[in-house]
Amino acid sequence: MINSQPEVSLVVPCHDEAANLSTLYGRVRAVMDESGKSWEMVCINDGSKDDTLERLLTLHEKDPRIVVIDLSRNFGKEAALTAGLDYARGECAIPLDADLQDPPELIPVLLAKGVSDLAI
Repeated sequence: MINSQPEVSLVVPCHDEAANLSTLYGRVRAVMDESGKSWEMVCINDGSKDDTLERLLTLHEKDPRIVVIDLSRNFGKEAALTAGLDYARGECAIPLDADLQDPPELIPVLLAKGVSDLAI
């Protein structure tokens, strides 16, 4: 287990995303490791009927920066995202779609902006 607070938490709601998880993890890991920032990826299994949960747990075993939350049923993306934000420990949190609709390669652009630049 990683004890120190990560600089960045990526919050990823997952519903039947088993096919995407390896690619998602590989791209996130490459981008975040290159950034030099400490990070965690909080993945919320939102009542998946495929083997999303099993794949998430396997990723966690290989890399403890992957945090897995398993909801008891499908609550919807917004509720899953809220649950993930509740568990996120990072100094900042970035929501990310598991289907790669949001390219992880854009994360450095967000991080370069800084919190004050992103405040509304």
